[in-house]
Amino acid sequence: MARSDRLLRLLQYMRTEPAPVTAARLAELTGVSDRAIYRDIAALRAAGALIDGQAGFGYTLTEDAALPPHMLTRLETEAVILGLSAVRAGGDPELAAAAADALAKITASLPEQARHHARHAGLRAARVDPKPPLAIDPGAVRNAMWEERAVDIGYSDAEGQTTHRRIWPLSIVFFERALIVLAYCTLRQDFRAFRLDRIRHLETTGHSFRPRRAALLREYLARNAGPIR
Repeated sequence: MARSDRLLRLLQYMRTEPAPVTAARLAELTGVSDRAIYRDIAALRAAGALIDGQAGFGYTLTEDAALPPHMLTRLETEAVILGLSAVRAGGDPELAAAAADALAKITASLPEQARHHARHAGLRAARVDPKPPLAIDPGAVRNAMWEERAVDIGYSDAEGQTTHRRIWPLSIVFFERALIVLAYCTLRQDFRAFRLDRIRHLETTGHSFRPRRAALLREYLARNAGPIR
C-alpha cells in the first residue's frame, strides 16, 4: 500500500475506531509496524491534523485536516444522520459500509457542538420487512450505470415470463419493498423500469452509451415513462 493511501486509511480508522485508538490497533488495521504508525502520526500532525495522545496511551483525532469544517444546524445534522441511517438499514452490504464511512467523515469534520449533536442524534431509520433477495450483485448495476455501459439481463415479469434484454441503466430507485433500476431497453427501444429482484442474471457488456446517461435520465423523469412490472 502506498504511504499516501495508508495515511488516508489511518485517518479513517481514527474516525471510526473507539477513541483513543492505540498504535498497536492502528498497526493491525493497516498492516504495518508500530514504529511506522508513530512516523505516520507525526506526518499527519505536520500536515495539520490535530491528534491528541501519545505512544502507550493511544490517539484521538480531534481536528481533521483532510476535511474542511461543515456548519450544519442541529436539524440539518439530524437529516444527514437519518438519511445515512436509512442507507445502512436498506442498502446492500457495500452501500451500507459506504454510508457508515461517510457518516464518520462528516462527523469528524463538524465543529465540536455539531459533532456532539451527530453522536447523539435522536432520529434513526430501521427496516422491519427485508427486501426480496437478489440473484445479482447490485454493485454491478451501479458500476455499469456510472461507467455508462450496457448490461444484458434475464428478466422475469410479474407473470413469470422471462425475457432476455440489453438495457442501459440510468438510475436505481430505492422503494420500500424493492429496488428499481430505471433504464433504456434496447429490445423495446423505450424506457422501462425493472425490479432488481426479478433480474435472474446480469452480464456487463463492452457496449458504451456514454455520454447519454444524464440526458436520457432527464427525459425518462420528464416523461414518467414505463410501468414497474
